[in-house]
Amino acid sequence: MPEQTDEDLMKAYQQGDDPAFATLYRRHSAKVYGYIRKSLKDEAFSDDVFQATFMKLHSARAHYDPSFPFLPWLFTVCKSAMVDSIRKRKQIQEDLNEVAVEQAVAPMPEEKHSWLPALSELPKAQRKAIELRYGEDLSFEEIAKKLDTSPSNVRQLVSRALKRMKSLTGSGGCH
Repeated sequence: MPEQTDEDLMKAYQQGDDPAFATLYRRHSAKVYGYIRKSLKDEAFSDDVFQATFMKLHSARAHYDPSFPFLPWLFTVCKSAMVDSIRKRKQIQEDLNEVAVEQAVAPMPEEKHSWLPALSELPKAQRKAIELRYGEDLSFEEIAKKLDTSPSNVRQLVSRALKRMKSLTGSGGCH
C-alpha cells in the first residue's frame, strides 16, 4: 500500500482523523523544531514557539487547502507562530520595563507633597493618570476605564509623567 501524501494526511486530519496528524507530526516535527531553534537560539523560547506552531496548525487546520503543498503551509504557520511569540515577548518586556521605571521613580507616600507643584506642569492626560494612580490608588486597568484608553497607554502616561516630574523636581520627592 503506497504511503499517504502529506496533503492527504492533512485532509484526513481536517475531517477528524487524529492518527493522520500523528503521522504528519512524526514526519515533520524535527524539521520544524530545527528551523525554530536555528532561528531563535534560546532553547526555552524555541520550545514555546514549537508548541505554539502545532497549536496554531491545529486551530487553522480548517483553512488548509489540500491543493497546495503541505510543507510550505506548515512553515508559514511556523513563521506566523514565531512572529506572534516574538511580538508577545517584546510587549511583555516593554510592560515590565515600564513598571520598573515607575517603581524606580515613584514618589514615596510621605514625600508626595514635595512633588505636587510639578503636577501643574504636566499635560492634562499625564496629570490625570498620576492623580488616579497615586491620589486614588487605582490600578492601571481601573485608570484605563476612567480615561477610556488601554492599560498599556496608562502605563506609558504614568511612566512619562513620573520621568517629567523627576526632571522638574530634580529627583526631590522621588527615590
